Amino acid sequence: QVQLVESGGGLVQAGDSLKLSCAASGRTFSIYGAGWFRQAPGKAREYVAAISRSGYGTNYADSVKGRFTISRNNAKNTVYLEMNSLKPEDMAVYYCAATSREEIVVVSTAYGYWGQGTQVTVSS
Repeated sequence: QVQLVESGGGLVQAGDSLKLSCAASGRTFSIYGAGWFRQAPGKAREYVAAISRSGYGTNYADSVKGRFTISRNNAKNTVYLEMNSLKPEDMAVYYCAATSREEIVVVSTAYGYWGQGTQVTVSS
């Protein structure tokens, strides 16, 4: 079991940057792959980025590639999502998730552990 708590969301203007954090507790976090998903009002939850257990492997949705960076510090049991050049369409609740799968996964059903989410609001 692992518990996840996101932080770092807030209100920013288009073009600004924001860095989200996801703190894990419970079992050793390094045995889990991690990912970020987001959900805007009235829309389905969508994949944003994922990172392997070691942190050497990453993957991004096309919509955020080149603007967002996922990273992790296993010594601190934390995963990060650095978001640059934010756009109004990035506005959503962002969720951190963990999976016991070895490979990088982009589907939400592969993740068994979820945080409560953190709101990111981007004004134009």
